[in-house]
Order: sequence, then structure tokens, then C-alpha cells
Amino acid sequence: MRELFCILLIFSFLTAKLDAQKSRLPHPTAAQLAWHETEFYLFFHFGPNTFSNLEWGHGNETEDSFYPTALDCEQWCRIAKQAGAKGVIITAKHHDGFCLWPSQYSKHTVRESKWRDGKGDVLRELADAARKHGLKLGFYLSPWDRNHPQYGTPEYNDIYANTLTELLTSYGELFEIWWDGANGEGPNGKKQVYDFHRFEKIAAKLQPNAVIFSDIGPGCRWAGNEQGLILTETNWCTLDTAGFQRGAGGPPQDTLNQGNINGAHWIPAECDVSIRPGWFYHAEEDEKVKTPDQLMDIYLHSVGRGANLILNVPPDRRGLIHERDSASLVEFGRKLKEGFDENLLHGRKREFIYRPCAFVPRRLIGDVNDGDLSTFERVSFDRFGGAVVNFDLRRKKSFNSVVLREFIAEGQRVKSFKIEVKKGKKWQEVANSTTIGARKIVSFPTVKARRLRVTILQSREEPLLSEIELYRI
Repeated sequence: MRELFCILLIFSFLTAKLDAQKSRLPHPTAAQLAWHETEFYLFFHFGPNTFSNLEWGHGNETEDSFYPTALDCEQWCRIAKQAGAKGVIITAKHHDGFCLWPSQYSKHTVRESKWRDGKGDVLRELADAARKHGLKLGFYLSPWDRNHPQYGTPEYNDIYANTLTELLTSYGELFEIWWDGANGEGPNGKKQVYDFHRFEKIAAKLQPNAVIFSDIGPGCRWAGNEQGLILTETNWCTLDTAGFQRGAGGPPQDTLNQGNINGAHWIPAECDVSIRPGWFYHAEEDEKVKTPDQLMDIYLHSVGRGANLILNVPPDRRGLIHERDSASLVEFGRKLKEGFDENLLHGRKREFIYRPCAFVPRRLIGDVNDGDLSTFERVSFDRFGGAVVNFDLRRKKSFNSVVLREFIAEGQRVKSFKIEVKKGKKWQEVANSTTIGARKIVSFPTVKARRLRVTILQSREEPLLSEIELYRI
């Protein structure tokens, strides 16, 4: 009997490996996998608008209007690290056309300003600071340019392509390139027809490890709102893009927020939000900075629902992160670290439930509580209709949050699940939800229990779970 059991176990291992390889579900590229693991990063909106008190500059602002008196990109990066961010992205060029580096393809740059005697380069200073502090780097390069005289002509696509090439070859490796869909008039009153296919090819060639953000990707998608939220429990990383364009021609906002369950392409959601009401710094908003608790709520409804979070923190006119923003971010980082510091399941006994006539549970490569995202466990459905994972904490502990991670390298599979704890001789449901994806944080009223059970109720293919974690936040 024991020999038969071993044979079945080995067969199930080989079958699981073969089935995983046969999966035809869309799945992320290596660059997208690395992007998923980045999870949370800061956005810096900085430029002439910082000094003109505008959100969208007109493009006719003088170069000398840009004059930060105490620019310190290291301060930005120190605060980003303290907040728990893993990367930073800056508006290298916003709609006003002003370049924060001395671009050879524009005459509206830091080179023409009095700042640093025309020898400054904000991107260089940020790139150096990011590397020093172990942060990933990304750039926002607005296609819309309200200053450049060639905007609205076929020649502008050449200029933008050259500018993009310059940007992507001068500052080291990037993890994200940010494009929005804004397409207004240039100084000549004309609008541009962007050659995005050409721009994508340039990015793919020069920065193969960077994902491209836009309404339709191809690397990651806008989540459909600027609240930083996935608005429902459901978030599929797949999207159909046929017939859609960036900007006004993008998919409906609810589709951007939830994705398409049968979407043809892996284009996961990125949630964007500003720590202030505006995206650029405005002194009158110093009293309106989001609190640490508000930031935590946003985090739980973005990263906690399988998306990435990009939080805008606009430097002020000194070129510093304002004290109020800094204080909120540091406290948020403390809460984040403290809340997810101790995984109560790590190293704990993993139980299988053997029911009469139930299939032998199949395991592959690693355990769901080994702390290694590169391993996963295949959790088989039995004839009772559930794919069950049980844990014994050895003694009763208090907790209120479960973190689930799918092994998304083989696609997103889980459609619904429930979480239960054992009270006496009975199991009691404490939470249920829909999709999991890269990461799902499920919170519920604090309970005290010894045994925890996660049951996958519905899945597109047999579930591959990478991690199950347990916390008291």
C-alpha cells in the first residue's frame, strides 16, 4: 500500500509539472514579473507647474521660472525607502514640454534656465540617488508637447522618437516607462497623430526590462481612476485591447479596473493617486496631505487587490518633499512594516485533509508557506468540489488578515475562494472573495484560533498557489 501511495505521489508530481507547462492562459513576461514584485513606488510630478501653481502648463512658461533653491533627490529617495516604496518615477517632460534634462531635441530645458547655471540635470541627480538607495527608476515622457514648434506635424514623431531614445540610453536601466493619453493642441493649434507602435519598438529594444504604462499597456494598464483603488474584489491581470486606443479611445473605466477574465493579453492594473488633491505642488494644499491611515487604506485596495500602486508625492519649490508629506509617508511606512512584519504561518505545520476516496493532494516544487515566491504548490480539487489548504498554528493566535499569492508565472487562475477558522469542532467562515492574482490581502474582524483553512471554490485551471500568509495588522 505504501509503495502504491509513493507511485501515485510521483505520478501526480510529474502530471502537475506537465499540466503547468501545457497551460495556455496568458502569463507575464520576465519584465512584468519583476514589475509585479515592485508593488509600490512613488511618482514625482515636478517642473514649471511647481512654480506657476498650475496642473497643466501652457508651454509658454519661461525656462527661468524653473528654479528649485535646494533640490535634493537623495532626500526624495530616503523618504521613498522609509515609506516602503521600491521605485521612483519622475515627469521627465510633462505637457508643457519642459525637459528636466538638457535634451538636444528641445530648446525648452534646464539648459536654458538659470538653475545650476544651465548645467543641471534633474534626471541625472535622481538616477544617481535611486541607485544609491536601491530603488528602481522610471520615466514619464509626455507625448503631448505644448511648446515644441513641430508638434502637430509628421516631423514631431521623429523628434519624440529621438527624445525617447536619448532618455532611454542615458540613465541606466529603467523598470517602467509612463505614457498617458493626453493629446491636445500644440503652439501651432494642431494635434499630433502619435506613432505609438514605433515608440513601443524603441522602448522594447533599448529598455527590454521596462514595462510600458498606458490605458492599453502593453506592459501595464491604468486602473480607470485616480483614486488609487481597485473598486471591487475582482481584478484580472488580462485585458482585451483590440479596437481600443490610448486616451479617449481606451476601454471603459470599469473594464480597466477589473480587467477581462478571458482577456487575450497579460496587462495588469496600476493604481495611480496623489498624496495631495493635485499632482503638482501647491502650497495651499499643505493641510490636505493624505494621512497614514488613508494611505494604508489605499494600499489595501490596490496592492491588496493584485495591482501595483504608484503614489504621487510632488516636490515643492525648494526641490524637497514637504515636511507634511514626509511625516505622513514615514508613518505609513512604519505601519506597513509593522503590519506585515510577522507572518504567523511561516514555517508552521502544513496539513492535508485526507477524505475517503479523495484524490491524493499534489505538491510541486515548494510549499505555500516557505516564503519563496519562486516556488508554488498545486492544490487539487477533490470530488467534494474544493481545493483545500489547512494550517495548524500549534496554539491559538489572534489574526485578522490573510495574504494569498498565485504563481502568476503560469497565469491567473483562481475565480473565488473562502477563508475559515476552526471553532471547537466546526469550521467558521471569516471571509470570502474572488480573484487572487499577484497578491490578495483579505482582512476581517480579529479572531483567535489555532487552525486556518483556505478553500479555492472556483478556478479556470487547477490552482497554483505560491504563498499563503497570516497577519495581525
